[in-house]
Amino acid sequence: MKKLLLCLALSACAVFAQNNMTTAARQRYFNPVRRSLEASSDVMPADKYSFKLTPDQMSFAEWLIHSADRNYADCATLKGESAPDAKAKLPTLKSKDEVSKALKDSFAYCAAALDSMDDQKAGSTPAMATAFLHVIVHNNEIYGNIVGYMRASGIVPPSTAARSNQKK
Repeated sequence: MKKLLLCLALSACAVFAQNNMTTAARQRYFNPVRRSLEASSDVMPADKYSFKLTPDQMSFAEWLIHSADRNYADCATLKGESAPDAKAKLPTLKSKDEVSKALKDSFAYCAAALDSMDDQKAGSTPAMATAFLHVIVHNNEIYGNIVGYMRASGIVPPSTAARSNQKK
């Protein structure tokens, strides 16, 4: 009986250990950037969605649409399916409400994909590993870009506001 309990305990530890990367990636990187990008879409005024730092750059809305587009592409890979129809509609979105909803829907789609991930699946193929890493890295890059748009518009970025609130 003791051997059986020891085997079960070791098996449980092995299963838990196998998901350290995917668990850490979700908790430390995906969830925070999701919160920051979704909050950014909420705090930026509707009239600033067309704002560009320079004429050659994407507008604030275009950055959010770009995030949603890549979320659908990468997370479809993670799910092993074709991107949902919502991806095809992204280029037609114009209003704050439409863009913000599309971004949030794309993150919900990714959260579901990441919930089904484990370390073995994340590293199972080069395409899977690339999609897994890209959904996290790329969204952090996008957030880094739109922080400038918010600051230039006199808005404190959500991640900065959250840190300020924690110090109080």
